[in-house]
Amino acid sequence: MATDTGGGGGPCGEPELSDSLRTFGAVLKALRDEARLTQEQFAPLVRYSVAYIAKIEQGKRFPPRDLLDRSEEVLGATAARVLVAAAGSLTRKAGLASWFLQWAAIEEDTTSLHAYECRVIPGLLQPEPYIQALFERHLPPLTQEQSERQVTARLARQRLLLDRPNTTFSFIFEQALLERRLGGTPVMDSLLDHLLAVGRYRNVEIQVMPLVQEDHAGFEGEMYLAETADHRWVGYVEGHGSSTLISDAKAASHMLQRYGKMRSQALSHHATRSLLEQMRGGL
Repeated sequence: MATDTGGGGGPCGEPELSDSLRTFGAVLKALRDEARLTQEQFAPLVRYSVAYIAKIEQGKRFPPRDLLDRSEEVLGATAARVLVAAAGSLTRKAGLASWFLQWAAIEEDTTSLHAYECRVIPGLLQPEPYIQALFERHLPPLTQEQSERQVTARLARQRLLLDRPNTTFSFIFEQALLERRLGGTPVMDSLLDHLLAVGRYRNVEIQVMPLVQEDHAGFEGEMYLAETADHRWVGYVEGHGSSTLISDAKAASHMLQRYGKMRSQALSHHATRSLLEQMRGGL
C-alpha cells in the first residue's frame, strides 16, 4: 500500500510534487497583494479561514470551486479571470504517486464506483482531521511537508463526489472502523459530521457493515470497483506495499458479485444514517 492508497486508506510512499498548485497559490497571493489585502483581511471576505488561505497560497491545498466566485466579489472581475485561468491547469491527480495514477484516471471517468473497506474509512470520505491522524501514525514518520502533500492530494480527489453528480458512488465499510475512534473524540466528531453531510449527496450511498454479521461476503478484504464509460468493470485492491489493477472481466465479475452480496448484508443507507447520528450524539 503506497502513498494515497486508492480510495482507501493509510499512508505510505512519497507523492509527486505539484507545480500547478504552487503556481495557483502564487497567483492568488500576487492578486491579493495587488489589492493591498493581508491574508487576515482577505480570508473573512471569501469566507475561509486564514490558515486555509495560507495553505492554498503555499500550494498545499487544492482551491475549492467557491473560492473563485467569492474572489471575484473581493478582487474584481479581471483578477477573477486570471484565477480561473490559473485553475485551469490544476488536476485532482496532482500529488498522487505515479503507481496510483492509472486508477485515479479511471476514477475520473467512471459512471459507477463501489468501495468496500475493512482497514480505514474510504479515502473519498475522509475529512481532513482524519487524514491527518492517519499520516501522523505513518511509519516510518513523514516530514511535515510530506504529510501536507499527502493531505492535499487526498482532499483534491474528494471533489469527484461533487464534480461528477451523474456518477453513482457506493461505499461500504466496517462498523469497527467507527468503534475504533482513531485519533480520539475530536477526530471522530469531524468524521461523523462529514459522513452525515456526504451521505446527503444524491449520488452517494454509504452503508456500514455491522459488527456482528455471520454471513459476511467480504472476508477476502477491501476492494474497489469502477464501471467505465463503455460499461466495463475494473477492480482495484491494495495490500502491504503493493497494489493491483484488475482488468480481467471474469475476475472483476467475481468482485462485483461479492460486492452485491455485501450490499444486502450491510445496514441500509437509512439505517446507517441512524447509526451515525446515534454515535455522534454519544460522543
